[in-house]
Amino acid sequence: MVRYGQYCPIAKALELLGERWTLLIVRELLMGSRRFNDLRRGVPLMAPSVLSERLKSLTEHGLIVREKIPDARTYHYHLTTAAEELRPLIMHLGDWGQRWSRSKMAAGDLDASLLMWDIRRCVRTDKLPRAPAVVFFEFPDAKKGMKHWWLLAQDGDVDLCLEDPGHEVDLTIYSSLRTMTQIWMGDCSLSQGRAKGLVKVLGTSQWVRSVGDWLGPSPFAHVRPAGISAAIAA
Repeated sequence: MVRYGQYCPIAKALELLGERWTLLIVRELLMGSRRFNDLRRGVPLMAPSVLSERLKSLTEHGLIVREKIPDARTYHYHLTTAAEELRPLIMHLGDWGQRWSRSKMAAGDLDASLLMWDIRRCVRTDKLPRAPAVVFFEFPDAKKGMKHWWLLAQDGDVDLCLEDPGHEVDLTIYSSLRTMTQIWMGDCSLSQGRAKGLVKVLGTSQWVRSVGDWLGPSPFAHVRPAGISAAIAA
């Protein structure tokens, strides 16, 4: 842990929260992730050993509690009151980043795994035409092994699969990874992407009509980037 040698409460907070990855772990916990593997899916470039180290530090400093699941070998991580107080800070930081620090969607910023994990946890299951339901996404420009994704919604929960879950698909969405990321971030709407021929949505008329009701966008999509064109790239 970095030591600033200052009594200032901002410096003391940054000693705990300013290390690389730490605030992203807090973000994942605030978004509802509880298991180690779920946390890894939200920070896919983070080494498991580093994640373990950060979780241990956050536990020791009273921000999270680790709880063993009965009759299982896994643990759940729960936020304490101290960590919950970070929620408005994290959301304001996201608003600021959306407004002032948005990337120009360089290739290195595009991550199908993180995008689909974000989409999965923001699905409005009450707006789905029916459940259980399976939605298939295809990103032709994504990395090998990251081109095909399935969302399986049932009993109010949504699972994310990289392999065909073996159920009939209700809706299929074809898009480049860049376009779907831009839609998710609010740079354009799904309907605009479809009108430009950048997104194809295939399924029954009921499913096609409803997709905009249950699919995203990002919690920060309402914040307009400062000085950055919101036009979707072809």
